[in-house]
Amino acid sequence: MVLGGIRGWQRRNWRDRSKAERVELQSVITWCATIWVFELTWLALPVADGVRHRPVPLVLGGLLLVVGALQCLAANRLARPALDQYLGRGALPAQALRPSLVLLVLALVLPMVLALVGGIAPWTARLAVGAALLTFGLLYGLLVTVPVLLRRSALLAAVLMAASALAFRTALDVLMTGLLVVFALAMSLLAARCGAWTLSVLWEAERARETEARLAVAEERLRFGRDLHDVLGRNLAVIALKAELAVQLGRRGRPEAVDQMVEVQRLAQESQREVRAVVRGYREADLAAELAGAQGVLEAAGIDCAITGSATGLPAPVQSALGWVVREAATN
Repeated sequence: MVLGGIRGWQRRNWRDRSKAERVELQSVITWCATIWVFELTWLALPVADGVRHRPVPLVLGGLLLVVGALQCLAANRLARPALDQYLGRGALPAQALRPSLVLLVLALVLPMVLALVGGIAPWTARLAVGAALLTFGLLYGLLVTVPVLLRRSALLAAVLMAASALAFRTALDVLMTGLLVVFALAMSLLAARCGAWTLSVLWEAERARETEARLAVAEERLRFGRDLHDVLGRNLAVIALKAELAVQLGRRGRPEAVDQMVEVQRLAQESQREVRAVVRGYREADLAAELAGAQGVLEAAGIDCAITGSATGLPAPVQSALGWVVREAATN
């Protein structure tokens, strides 16, 4: 039952997707998994192992773990809408980011408080701060421009370094806090924004291929319509002329009317064969046949036409091109 459900999910959600959709889905899953990996290795395990077994640190540590989990859930929920905004497929409402901002503030304040009350070691607090920054940065890097992200990261680094000076009281800890902000910024630019840029290029290539396919279909339709016009235009003109001539001869009781109608029948059958050839895509213009056909059109219209020389010495491509010239000239 479970394997059948997995196979059904693959058919519905994977096999029916285009290559660009598959890459996008893999990217979103990777971002969401990365957030949980950092949350587990930088927050959950160090805090659970290093928190002091006293009431206040235990309560604050448990609250920090809950906030971290909620922060990951919020980031996972907004990953797809944030990517859609980056790719220009929609806009993320400003209020949708407020819960993540509140969770970020809590996730940054709680480790500092825990360090102040001696609940965790300074390195554990720094890892918890880094996990909070990475979780939010991977999402926020898709929502703002790079200059805005750099300015706000610099401001956040200054605030966190000032807070760490109060909580940790050593220059090394303050410096490490600043480096954490730099690392989180680099991750948001390299992992999230560069990945999203790659997706945008992939989608542009996908749209270009779709446009190329539509243009190819439109061009083929135009070619087919042009070929039908070329095939039927001359033959219909000859049929109309010969039918009119047959009517006039028939009214006069002339036996030549039968010959003209036989010629009309022959032209109609020839048109059927040429239309079938057009549908198959194998039609070529024969110069000798086109010259004879043009002569028939002109003579049916009462115009004297004489053909001199032979086209047998010309290459086949040249004969085909000249055949189209003769057909177009006679038709028009």
